[in-house]
Amino acid sequence: MNKQILNELKNHAPFTFLGTLIGVMLVVFCQNMPYKLSYNLFYILHPTHVFLSALVTASMYKIHECGRINSKYFKFKCNLWKLLLIGYVGSVGIATISDSIIPYIAEVILDMPNRGIHLGFIEKWWLVNPLALAGIAVAYFWPKTRFPHAGHVLLSIWASLFHIIMAIGEPLNLNGYLMVTLFLFLAVWIPCCTSDIVFPLFFVKNK
Repeated sequence: MNKQILNELKNHAPFTFLGTLIGVMLVVFCQNMPYKLSYNLFYILHPTHVFLSALVTASMYKIHECGRINSKYFKFKCNLWKLLLIGYVGSVGIATISDSIIPYIAEVILDMPNRGIHLGFIEKWWLVNPLALAGIAVAYFWPKTRFPHAGHVLLSIWASLFHIIMAIGEPLNLNGYLMVTLFLFLAVWIPCCTSDIVFPLFFVKNK
């Protein structure tokens, strides 16, 4: 399992780094964006990220624990409550770390004037939580991982990016850009692989 996790992280690193560089280029052009606009963009990207994360996390668990529909590996008994709990915690919990908490740490280190943590499942509970449940529901009937995972990674980069843009308030220097690059990469690379791959497989009985 440890070897598989390290292999997944290694395979995801180039794609994540490319997305991070594109994100940093967007910071150059968008750092003077009005706070309200970046706030609204964050609350489009973050809930969509949660939806895809819930879809992939629940799908990974369902495929490996319960099998696929229309397949000889499908088991008709799948613990719905366990699927619900794994999908919710793996998406909302880890997406909050990725999109809000890690970017907030960067904002604090760089002493950004408009910094704020913006916990979506509390601040916009009526939007984020239903989308997580919707992703789990889709996974129950139509478990898919590959395309939603790629979209999840990109949306996570963009959500983290606009969380930081909300806080900037003034032009960044070179040190600021390097710090943003590092934290954008870390905010996506480890959490996204954890939520989509490591976390759901941890609960699969047949390792």
